[in-house]
Amino acid sequence: MVRSGQAADGSALATVGYNNPARPQLGVETLTHSELTSRLSLEELSRPHRPDFHQLTLVTGGRGVAMVDFVEYPCAAGTLLHVRPGQVQRIPRPLPDGSDRRGAPDSSGVLEAAVVLFTGAFPSHLERIAPLLGHPLGPAARTVPEGERTGISHALDELALEYRRAVEEAEAAGPTIDLLRQLLGALLLRIARLPGPDGPDEGDTGGTGGAGDDAYRRFLHELERSFTDTRNTADYAARIGYSPRTLNRLCQAATGRTAKTLIDARVVLEAKRLLAHTTLPVAAIGRRLGFTEPTNFGKFFTRETGGTPGAFRTRERG
Repeated sequence: MVRSGQAADGSALATVGYNNPARPQLGVETLTHSELTSRLSLEELSRPHRPDFHQLTLVTGGRGVAMVDFVEYPCAAGTLLHVRPGQVQRIPRPLPDGSDRRGAPDSSGVLEAAVVLFTGAFPSHLERIAPLLGHPLGPAARTVPEGERTGISHALDELALEYRRAVEEAEAAGPTIDLLRQLLGALLLRIARLPGPDGPDEGDTGGTGGAGDDAYRRFLHELERSFTDTRNTADYAARIGYSPRTLNRLCQAATGRTAKTLIDARVVLEAKRLLAHTTLPVAAIGRRLGFTEPTNFGKFFTRETGGTPGAFRTRERG
């Protein structure tokens, strides 16, 4: 799966890069949850880490709990997790029967799941899956409706079958690699049309690939690139060639939130990641996020979260 190490700033957050042990040049890997966890030490399983690739997990049996960006998600059959590059996660762990979602890991607990790891560049370039892959604040977990589980399970099985074929081939075969791209794209299309936790999936405008969808995706791309440089809606609108009013309309249609709300939410998320998982001083975190004065960062964080950066750090570290 991965190679891991300490962050450059000396934090406790493990940085995780994509590394397929069976086919190093192949940008996709299918495996089971038990196969994934067998590669990791107890320390790696218990501590959070930040992958630079996508991780899809469909729970098929047992119960467990996962953590993605400070939110714990209970897992049962039908739970679909999608961890995007840069998100902080803790690998889903099984819970023993009768425990609550915060129960400690127990050897009697069982969690069965199909897992797909892939780089952002590997899937077929399909317009309808772009929001699913590119939304920095997209939903991390949802329950797959009963009527959709068979189709998604079959899509996972077909992908796993062709992946095993690719691993067994002595030489990289173009048709097999192309088929893997298409099968992963088909799986992602099935996921993209699922309802999100609170209705239509965030990041999906519900459109048909028109100019509005493209503009919103360009805004998301620019947001990931520039959220530490500017929090001004007008700056983002100018960079994608629209007026602030039009950008707000596009964001409202896609998520029900204004562009400014999405921008600030992205900054808050990064602040939480740095506060919880690094040893950087609060002032240094503020500077990294574009605040010239520590007091301005403190006021911003308190306004958005209801608590100070120091209080958040203390709470997350127990």
